[in-house]
Amino acid sequence: MAQQAPQTPDLNTLVDEREAASILCYSVRALQNWRHRGGGPDFVRVSSRSIRYRRADLFAWIAQRTVSNTSQPI
Repeated sequence: MAQQAPQTPDLNTLVDEREAASILCYSVRALQNWRHRGGGPDFVRVSSRSIRYRRADLFAWIAQRTVSNTSQPI
């Protein structure tokens, strides 16, 4: 039986707060604070009580904050 290569997740897939927090290594509460105050990754408001994040937006947010030394601004 041939083994299949693992599939990479679609970057346009929507993930819930819990999975987004896991990807970013932050708490769900941190994501909620960023949504309220600004500064966090872009999100999708599915309804007034349902928030989702696109994987692409999470990885873009990480890339925007990648620096090579501590004196570089974010």
